[in-house]
Amino acid sequence: MTDITASLSPARQPAKPHRHGGVFTRYGFFLLVIAVFIAFAWLRPTFIAPGNIHGMLMSASIAALMFLGLTWIVAAGEIDVSFMSVAALSNMIVAGLVQSGSGWALATLGGLAAGLVFGLLNAGLVAGLRLPALVITIATGALAASVAAAIGLGTSISLSNTGFVGSILNLRLGVVPLIGVIVGLLYAISWFVQEKLTFGHYIYALEQNRAAVVEAGVPVNRMLFMLYVLSGLVSSLAGVLLAANLSSGQPYLGTSYFLDGLTSVLLGGMALKLGKPNVLGTLAAVIFLIGLLNGAALLGWTDSERQIVRGSLLLIGVGLVVFARSRNRGRAHT
Repeated sequence: MTDITASLSPARQPAKPHRHGGVFTRYGFFLLVIAVFIAFAWLRPTFIAPGNIHGMLMSASIAALMFLGLTWIVAAGEIDVSFMSVAALSNMIVAGLVQSGSGWALATLGGLAAGLVFGLLNAGLVAGLRLPALVITIATGALAASVAAAIGLGTSISLSNTGFVGSILNLRLGVVPLIGVIVGLLYAISWFVQEKLTFGHYIYALEQNRAAVVEAGVPVNRMLFMLYVLSGLVSSLAGVLLAANLSSGQPYLGTSYFLDGLTSVLLGGMALKLGKPNVLGTLAAVIFLIGLLNGAALLGWTDSERQIVRGSLLLIGVGLVVFARSRNRGRAHT
């Protein structure tokens, strides 16, 4: 990492944040999450009912799993807008296979295989052939979404049993679903890799100054290849879990997850590291978003009103990240 850091010109070096107001700047988002949850608990006591907390944590766990790969990719300065379509495809493959009489084991493998295929496809085209990530993932996402819709002829597929996957989802520690604990451990490992290991430092350096990373001899394309494969796999695993959690295959579930994914990564980019996507920030943003939408529903907000909240938060997230990065660049030149 020192070679890369040294190769960055002084004008490109990231400026250290001012100490004044540093606590609020660093942890303000987490304080906001706590404040919003306290407000909902006061306005609607059912918000903190054990059943509601369990439901929110279940939804947040699956969403956080789906957005894990996206966080890494955006942190590296790339993009993947196919993740939600890959999840929908995996979801429909699982539902279709289970409905046709295949066991959940085979159906799960089929769903994960779809994620692997699309992860490899994105990785090969973006990291291998160096084609534009946005264009490629729009195309592969459209392909995955089309296949997902074709499996059920444009309609959902209901499931009468959820197999061993459903049994796993039903396991809990108090109000915390076991899958939430597992996803939490995955995020803890990801945080360690992102913050403590050289691989994670290289990812941050890629977004800051890719040319310097390449000149330092870092296998950039190999790293990006791994990230796109990871995104495909975790998205497909989330699709498998959604099939059991919803007891159905939903061909168009990717619509809401697209906004939620980008919002979580961008808002999370303002947590702990100003303007830099990070896994802990994404996890906090997912919990915040799920809780906010759940609380809004308990207060009687319509679906259209909740969609306005989604869109507004995405705009806020984009604005905050752009502002933070422009401010950091301005400080670096002073």
